[in-house]
Amino acid sequence: MTASLVFAILLSGLWTGALARLAIPGPDPMPIWLTLAIGLAGSVVGAVVGKAISNDNGVVISFLSFGVAMALVAAYRRFVQKRPIFGPGALTFPERGLGVGQTRERLQKLGLDPNALRPNPAKLERARLESMLRELHRAGVLTDEELADKLAGLQDVTAGR
Repeated sequence: MTASLVFAILLSGLWTGALARLAIPGPDPMPIWLTLAIGLAGSVVGAVVGKAISNDNGVVISFLSFGVAMALVAAYRRFVQKRPIFGPGALTFPERGLGVGQTRERLQKLGLDPNALRPNPAKLERARLESMLRELHRAGVLTDEELADKLAGLQDVTAGR
């Protein structure tokens, strides 16, 4: 095996692992070697199963490799980090896992609270409603006064008054 082939295999595994981490919503801080291991394991298992069930079809092998890598990320999150795979709990910064402690320390040194990195649902809803009102204004459905009145009412609603 040549060095360039080994490099290509490692790069492919890293790419597969990184894409699998991005496909599952929420933060997944983990060392680069773990991302690489997930990508390589997904690629190997996907290739073996894909070759067996599809008579060496490259598309099937590729998608199975990616799917297995995603399943490994999901299993890591569920069984190692002890947090949900989807939903609001998936968006929280993990408390445990490989590399999580170091990442938390780095974020705190930068002045960021890892527990406060989760998006606020009330702010997201307010931004969504405000953009809809501004779009109605641009379309000519609302006048300037009506827009100002609705935005003021929106602030009252989102403030809980």
